[in-house]
Amino acid sequence: MINQTNLKIALAHLTSRKKQALVAMLSVTFGVSMYIFMNGFMGGVNKAQTEMAFSSLAHIRVYNDVNTDVSNLIADSENTLVHVSNAKAIQYTEGIKNADKIIRELHQNKLLSAWTTQVNLTGTFRNGSVKISGILSGIEVENEDKLFEMKQYVVEGHWDDLIYSNNNIILGIGLAKKLDLKLNNIVSVTTTDNISKNYKIVCLIETGAPNVDDSKAFIKKSAALQLTSKNRSYATNIQINIPDYNNASEVAQTLRMGIPYKVESWQEANKQLSAANILRKIIAFAVSFTIIIVAGFGIYNIMNMTVNEKIKEIAILKALGFSGHDVIQIFLTQAIMIGFLGGGTGLILGYGIATAVSLVPFNVANMDTLPMIFEGFVYGTAFTFGVLVTFVAGYLPAKKASEVDPNVIKLSCKQLIHLALL
Repeated sequence: MINQTNLKIALAHLTSRKKQALVAMLSVTFGVSMYIFMNGFMGGVNKAQTEMAFSSLAHIRVYNDVNTDVSNLIADSENTLVHVSNAKAIQYTEGIKNADKIIRELHQNKLLSAWTTQVNLTGTFRNGSVKISGILSGIEVENEDKLFEMKQYVVEGHWDDLIYSNNNIILGIGLAKKLDLKLNNIVSVTTTDNISKNYKIVCLIETGAPNVDDSKAFIKKSAALQLTSKNRSYATNIQINIPDYNNASEVAQTLRMGIPYKVESWQEANKQLSAANILRKIIAFAVSFTIIIVAGFGIYNIMNMTVNEKIKEIAILKALGFSGHDVIQIFLTQAIMIGFLGGGTGLILGYGIATAVSLVPFNVANMDTLPMIFEGFVYGTAFTFGVLVTFVAGYLPAKKASEVDPNVIKLSCKQLIHLALL
């Protein structure tokens, strides 16, 4: 607990050098506010990019990972040497033949929030002489929307119109522009098996993800099964979402024990996305923390100057019976006051800057404003770092002040009277 006399002396020092105290406080304010802004903005960018990717990317994907290595089919032990000469093409099982059975098992899993099956085909979209290669995805219309919230990406038409006919199709806005097609136009689709069919465009979507907008179209799953001549339980993959996508790797691990197909989390399938998010967080932390450290050096210089200016007063205090601990307490109290005032002001300023930036128009993809997140953890960390750096910056000059020897300091009567009046 701080001594009341020490507190009064600390306040007297601060108020006697108001400009220096203000500069020190503003250093902390700037550092804390920039920490909040940088981490909030980078966090917003990461969130926006991840959500954009999740417009077509599920948290977990189940699919048949075809293994074309035939050596494991004829090797009866790990010590067997296998040599394959002039390997022949063989028929592999593609897709998931028993998707309905897996879906029934997913219904029993409380770790999952949504799932859907898809039948994806590679094909060519044609309008007159214009041909574009892309992906034709047969979907369960309602489940697809539940999983990816596709209705929010609709720019023309209605998502649910896909339900009403196997001849309806939804196109990405980029693909439609390349083909010079509009709503209610007819587009011709030819699969890799040379099966062609015409579809009516009932909806156009814009997700912001180029792999969807520029080369993907959606039809009903039953319509896709007609093109492939597969049974109702067939699917090329099963898409699964969970409440928190950060836990996808752990949940995928539990699903692998009961599903005889490849179960892949989004982190495994998109390592570049995860790495980019981590790198941006590191950059934001490094830059903002450096700003706080620089502010700490400014505070150190100011506190050091204060000690040098107050050296004779410190000697008098020690001559009057104040201990080195008392002197440290006086100067640390000044530093902590600066830290708390500057940190508190920085929280308010940081929130104001973040709010202002979040209102800046930014019409890209499905975003209307610049991305920004407001997390209590970031604000708490910024304030803690600000106070901690101020404490360290104040301790070193305080330690120096506590070692002043009053016997080697010459004091005038005027200075003695001045200190006595404090």
